[in-house]
Amino acid sequence: MVFYSILFQGPKDDFHENSVTEPDFFPDLHLDQIVDAIISGYEEYNLKPYFYAPLPGIREISYRHEIVRDLENEQIHTTVTRFAKGMQMMRNHLVQSEKLYYYWQKLSWFLDAARIYCDTVQGLAHELDACMLTSQGFSDLKEYLKHYVASELFKSLYDDIKQLTSELATVSYCLIIRGKEITVRKYEPGDDFSDAVVNTFARFLDDPARYFHENFPDYPEMNHIEGQILDFVARLYHDVFSHLELFRERYDLFLDSTIERFDREVQFYFAYLQFIDTCREKGLSFSLPVVSDTDKNLRCWDGFDLALVTRLVRENRPVICNDFILEGEERIFVITGPNQGGKTTYARTFGQLHYLARLGCPVPGREVRLYLCDQIYTHFEKEEDIENLMSKLEDDLVRIHDIFTKATSRSIIINEMFTSTTVQDALFLGKQVLKRAIDLDLLCTYVTFLDELTKLEKTVSLVSGVDAENPDIRTYKIERRPADGLSYAHAIARKNRLTYQDIMERIKS
Repeated sequence: MVFYSILFQGPKDDFHENSVTEPDFFPDLHLDQIVDAIISGYEEYNLKPYFYAPLPGIREISYRHEIVRDLENEQIHTTVTRFAKGMQMMRNHLVQSEKLYYYWQKLSWFLDAARIYCDTVQGLAHELDACMLTSQGFSDLKEYLKHYVASELFKSLYDDIKQLTSELATVSYCLIIRGKEITVRKYEPGDDFSDAVVNTFARFLDDPARYFHENFPDYPEMNHIEGQILDFVARLYHDVFSHLELFRERYDLFLDSTIERFDREVQFYFAYLQFIDTCREKGLSFSLPVVSDTDKNLRCWDGFDLALVTRLVRENRPVICNDFILEGEERIFVITGPNQGGKTTYARTFGQLHYLARLGCPVPGREVRLYLCDQIYTHFEKEEDIENLMSKLEDDLVRIHDIFTKATSRSIIINEMFTSTTVQDALFLGKQVLKRAIDLDLLCTYVTFLDELTKLEKTVSLVSGVDAENPDIRTYKIERRPADGLSYAHAIARKNRLTYQDIMERIKS
């Protein structure tokens, strides 16, 4: 039965995790912060490469969507969680087996690791068979496991573990201690002197039925005396311990590579779902988006910046959600409004949603429809680098030129205004950037303070709101309406009683 991956539909020949690097736009969109928060607690699985590799097509995204839906089934989630814990215990035993010093103890831990592995895999195969699976990925895995546990290789491993465990259970020995000398011999019936010892010392006990037990330390390492005793025991039971040695040699690589890969890859889903559950507990919505590679009509209700929300949830602060819609020939959001009003946060949200959608993950918002872009480009304001001999404006122009050299009609550009030049130049450059985006027919968000840029074709004007009574208070709601620079000025004038009516009243008085 063919099963390759729970993340990819088939062999992913172009995915080489050692060469996958963080995309350039991650810091601008705060996706680096999001990924760090998601994988916290999952470091042993090295999940970052998977978050750096977006999927190329609709089929691949749908494959992951099916997996997510299955994992949101409590029975399936519990089954796979139990498997993951078993595999983690198995790995811990293998690691401990390598760390230990004494030979026979190392072999014993290796045997335990193999036993845990077999029990864990058989448990997953049996429990998945009882689950109502809807995804291709888990259905293929179930069939793979069914064939694997029935294979001669697995049955041989499992039978040898049972046989060896049974043989080791027959090992019984006695210690005869005389001063500093210890003699080890096989146990023989009649050697149990516990009753005689109890009877001898019964008069010293308040309660003759009471037993005194020594609490032995629970750390795994043996001391040198225990190690030597075990060596003597191995000599007494040569056949049993020879079998243990042969088992280690024969099954040195008992772990199936496909199952090992599944154990690691499924943590991608676990980490992400656990992360967004903390947001859902605060009443925030996530959904599997409808993704199209042809239709650029976009929709999202109650979207939010996932990086910002992570901090707000931690600080128990309210979260403001926003919607966005692009319909028909609309392609570009031009966002204006006061500083610190949520414009850049909205732009980041737009980019985050599209990237997370390309990972096949649930995205912030409800009833979300997105476009499958080929690449995301960001042009955000950067601090000046003293080693860069270009002026800030020149650097901005070089970066935006490089973006348009690479961008296609399937790309997304997220751009902030040119702040390092005059208003006239910023207006000219802004128009050139947007006209180039319009010519390419790509999706774009453009953050600016220039209302004139909202009047170009294919653009949608968005304005960050302020409180009607107190303009110092930002609502962080992004409203779809014509830009009106006077509205904010009027609010400030009203707050300070500098409107025409206020001034005229003071003159009259």
